[in-house]
Amino acid sequence: MIIKICYNIIAYLTLLYSLYFAVTAIIGLIKKNKNSITKSSKKNYFAILIPARNEENVIGNLLDSLKELNYPKSKYSIHVIPNNCTDNTANIIKNYDVNTMECHNEVKTKADVLRYAFSNLKNDNHIDAYIIFDADNVVHPEFLTNMNNCLHNGSKVAQGYRDAKNPSDTWISGSYTLFYMLQNTFFNYSRMNLNSSSTLNGTGLMIKKSFIDEIGFNTKSLTEDLEFTGICALKNEKIAYVPDAITYDEYPNRFTSSWSQRKRWTSGIVECTKLYFIKLLKNFFKTGNLSSLDLSLIYISPAIQVLSFINFIIILCVKIIEGNLNSLNNKFLITTIITTIISYIAIIIIELFTIYMKGKKPRKLLSGIIFFPLFIATWIPINIMCFIKKETKWKVINHDRNIKINDILK
Repeated sequence: MIIKICYNIIAYLTLLYSLYFAVTAIIGLIKKNKNSITKSSKKNYFAILIPARNEENVIGNLLDSLKELNYPKSKYSIHVIPNNCTDNTANIIKNYDVNTMECHNEVKTKADVLRYAFSNLKNDNHIDAYIIFDADNVVHPEFLTNMNNCLHNGSKVAQGYRDAKNPSDTWISGSYTLFYMLQNTFFNYSRMNLNSSSTLNGTGLMIKKSFIDEIGFNTKSLTEDLEFTGICALKNEKIAYVPDAITYDEYPNRFTSSWSQRKRWTSGIVECTKLYFIKLLKNFFKTGNLSSLDLSLIYISPAIQVLSFINFIIILCVKIIEGNLNSLNNKFLITTIITTIISYIAIIIIELFTIYMKGKKPRKLLSGIIFFPLFIATWIPINIMCFIKKETKWKVINHDRNIKINDILK
């Protein structure tokens, strides 16, 4: 009896958790933000930061795309921060008119590299804001123009649109493409319309220099982007979403690389939960800041997924222990199959709706569309493993897709 009550409570709490994000996403999509970003004639100065570790195959394409930005060349500088490189990255950088900032500090995470860069550029008063890219990116020509408008409109932190440069390679890269497409549509875009805060997702982001000088970049987890999002929420600093500032990212093609990357993500989120969950809830109840509630719930998402899975296993075991095998076969099992099929179809419909909204072609994402639910399901064992033994090292994901910005825009 007690077990039944417990798994029913968990089931209802999980349902409420899902409904919160579903309802707020729908409201945000329906509602339009009246506070649109206005164009600015003033040109702020940006320092573009690129952490680079063994990126010889891709960094040239990023630097080429940055030289083609439709923004005054005198109003931005490019700073590449090589760290722990054992390949030809450093020699490739020498062929470009960029600033090389060799990181001599101990580097365990990307955040260590960024802290080193922020420290070195702290006394450069020409800089208005930092832009952060990963070395495997290529960048849309209008990126800085759109971020400049956002900065001019008062935002201290902003996230651009993270698109894919290799969406059709495999079902893994296609699933990543859909994952960020769904996140940008149903969370970042929705929160923008609700006049709330979006989340940072690693690359294609802007931080005002004075804000970094004021609060620092004191992240401790393996997911510095999501942790800094939580820090902004605690500071009641809204993160703007700039959908026209587009970065094209290279997503993993192999399941092993994806597994390793998502283990790091989950371990970082678990660490963020320990550090900030209570603080964020307190801040929400004190200030009513929606982003604090959002982040507290996002941080516990791995726990919610694991709890839901365990709850399903418990229900299955209870049915077997009760000896209701006929009931199990004829009711519970059939209900589970039907629910799974309906959920799968619903996910496909949501994916197609999102692809249509973004003006993309579904045929280029066919394998990702079909296998995206499997991609999400494989997060369950990843999350379980991270609760047992968390990832403590920042493992490099190899990048080798030689794709130029013109290949994407043509």
